[in-house]
Amino acid sequence: MTLKLPDTGAEVLPDGRRMVPSAARNAGPILQVLQGLGLTGRLLEIASGSGLHAAQMAGPLGLSWQPTDVEAGNFASIRAWAATVEAAIQPPIHLDATEPGWAARLGSWDAILLVNLLHLIPERAAATLLAELGAALAPGGTACLYGPFLRDGLATSAGDAAFDASLRAQDPAIGYKDLAWVTGQLAKAGLACEVTPMPANNLFLIARHSNSIY
Repeated sequence: MTLKLPDTGAEVLPDGRRMVPSAARNAGPILQVLQGLGLTGRLLEIASGSGLHAAQMAGPLGLSWQPTDVEAGNFASIRAWAATVEAAIQPPIHLDATEPGWAARLGSWDAILLVNLLHLIPERAAATLLAELGAALAPGGTACLYGPFLRDGLATSAGDAAFDASLRAQDPAIGYKDLAWVTGQLAKAGLACEVTPMPANNLFLIARHSNSIY
């Protein structure tokens, strides 16, 4: 099932880059938070989509950036975005992060980034993804999750309530996840989480192994 989302039908430039308005809007605020975390080494981006975030963030962060996506149709845009910058962006690889066992297959990572995915997948799939994060994150590493969340089971703006309702109307199994549920799943995976408010009523979750020092 193809979801109808605010960015559905995003413009494709002649060189193959998809121009996704939401990714363009949130790239700056996300990068600002990431720059304050002192990340080093290798970053795994889950659900890279258009590839815009990799192009705008890999260079400034100085990371070796591994884009992934479940849809091979996104690879052309990811490659096209990577070609516009001088950064250590690796060729995109296929990853369905909702399938058990991917962490063992891909090994450990210094950083993991997940943007605007949890509300687009069922709760069981999200639980698998969050469980795998603990196994995929290297000791001392940082997992970063950005997106909209319910708080105490409720949307905190009219816009969020409308978008959540739209998602559930298209597929009753998906929709916004509650913040407490997500942090609880991360805790089960051995990850302690701190939460940073972001523009447009989104949140940025910073998760590290419970025995790491913030």
